[in-house]
Amino acid sequence: MTIIQITPEGYLVLSGDAPEQGRKYALEDATDGTPQQNRAFHPLVQEFFKSNYHSYNCSSWQELKDFIKRDMGAGFESFVYADQSGMHEVKTKEEIPAGTPRTHIRGKLKSWSKYTKKERRETMDLLISTMIQAGVNSKKFEDILNGLQNNKRYDKL
Repeated sequence: MTIIQITPEGYLVLSGDAPEQGRKYALEDATDGTPQQNRAFHPLVQEFFKSNYHSYNCSSWQELKDFIKRDMGAGFESFVYADQSGMHEVKTKEEIPAGTPRTHIRGKLKSWSKYTKKERRETMDLLISTMIQAGVNSKKFEDILNGLQNNKRYDKL
């Protein structure tokens, strides 16, 4: 994969081979997650849920997705707590006043669409590793892994 950065003078090759003159390239913003990552995450979570090899107490793959984002992903982007004066939103848990009951605190998970490419890669790497360690070994899981390795569209598998 070639990663380039566009500059006012042209471009800089950050990794990989320089683009060849005359060839056409599809550019993709490397700061956001890739479409391939988008297509992979949900099928991976669904396959993990179907396998029942996870240790989470959840009744749907959407619940499992939230546990994965909390435990393996970027976690919470903000927190909401309630006190006698009302509801308050803060960025970090440290901003919540000491003594606030845990039952009065809720975290707001970072949306998958707001994850950076690096956060998505790290989350998916950890998820895949966890699935392998748990013993997930289905045809669908193998197809997804092969699709990731070969840059194929596996959302239609």
